[in-house]
Amino acid sequence: QVQLVESGGGLVQAGGSLRLSCAASGRTFSSYAMGWFRQAPGKEREFVATIRWSGSSTYYTDSVKGRFTISRDNAKNTVYLQMNSLKPEDTAVYYCAAGVRAYYYGYDVRPEEYAYWGQGTQVTVSS
Repeated sequence: QVQLVESGGGLVQAGGSLRLSCAASGRTFSSYAMGWFRQAPGKEREFVATIRWSGSSTYYTDSVKGRFTISRDNAKNTVYLQMNSLKPEDTAVYYCAAGVRAYYYGYDVRPEEYAYWGQGTQVTVSS
């Protein structure tokens, strides 16, 4: 069973930065893509970013391009989301997720393409 534990959320002013971490256990971490999603109150869960199993390629939703950076350290079984220039509309619960296709070279952007999820961490950006 794969376990994902997020950390690093909090309250920050607009324009500030946060770094989320997601520690994984229970499976060969380096073989699978990892993703970050977020869900604001009253809204559906939306894709934020994904990183290939090797770390060689990343993909972002348009609203965070140039502000957020996803990265991974396969030696530490951890994926990160560096969030800069935060905006109030970034306020949400952020979830990390682990993909199901080993050594996949595409980009998983739909929630159903991920089999394992963390418990979520709250990010609140004040104006």
